Amino acid sequence: MDWLERTAKLRQWSRSGTRAPHKPLLFLYALGRFQQDADSELRYSAVEDDLSRLLAEYGPPNRTTPAYPFHHLVSDGVWEVRTDRGPGSPGSGVRELRDVGAAGRLAPELRAALRREPSLLGRMARVLLDLHFPPSLHGDLCEAVGLELEPTETGQLSAMRRRRDPRMRELVLTAYEYQCAFCGYDGRIGAVPVGLEAAHVRWWAFDGPDDVENGLCLCSLHHKLFDKGVLGIGDGHRILVSQRFVGHSSAARGHVIALAGHPLIGPQPGAHPVAPLHRSWHTSQVFHGSPRPATAA
Repeated sequence: MDWLERTAKLRQWSRSGTRAPHKPLLFLYALGRFQQDADSELRYSAVEDDLSRLLAEYGPPNRTTPAYPFHHLVSDGVWEVRTDRGPGSPGSGVRELRDVGAAGRLAPELRAALRREPSLLGRMARVLLDLHFPPSLHGDLCEAVGLELEPTETGQLSAMRRRRDPRMRELVLTAYEYQCAFCGYDGRIGAVPVGLEAAHVRWWAFDGPDDVENGLCLCSLHHKLFDKGVLGIGDGHRILVSQRFVGHSSAARGHVIALAGHPLIGPQPGAHPVAPLHRSWHTSQVFHGSPRPATAA
């Protein structure tokens, strides 16, 4: 049984690039718990809050329940559920899972494979991360689910990955003249830019192309906030700031809240701005909540 292939082909509801990371998030959480204690079970009532926080932070803007992946991941052959009455999930209802003491864990065959080949866990986790989340969130997500990953040989995963265009970063940074499109930061050490990154607007994991029309030059802070859904791009290429973001310090107000409604900086004349298709995808699939009103310039 090819566990990497099975991991890459989790059955998910999908339509026109809609994000549905419910199963991958539960799977990553289960791998993290297995790494900490290979014999532990995840009782739904005990992990519901953890899974809800993961969905709120790393899932799409619409509110969902962890009961859905807890029940449906069984169908992918990597997860099993038992209740106080015996094996089998009672369904995807929150009350059902709580009332019958539902508990889940990795499928027996998978647990055996992970014990035989410990490095398999890291490779499976990297498949889930690569296929469902942008690189800027990988470290935070691993910490959130308790996963400790070591650098691994990636050749085995190449068939499951699209090839990234190595020119993307240089093309995007050049188009935006090596300054953050949100704040104008343009730091360098000598001639080398530092703290500037090429951000995908429509995530690469969701068929976002490696071209300037799908890219922004952002500083490290604003790249992370953009991928977390704190920041977005509205009509007229103006910056959106989520009302869900709270920050009382002068730094939070100056570096984030004050950006609301301000126009993007760049790209330079002749370079393509962010395409409406990619901008609307980010707004619907990543940006959280309603935007704050524009601040005074």
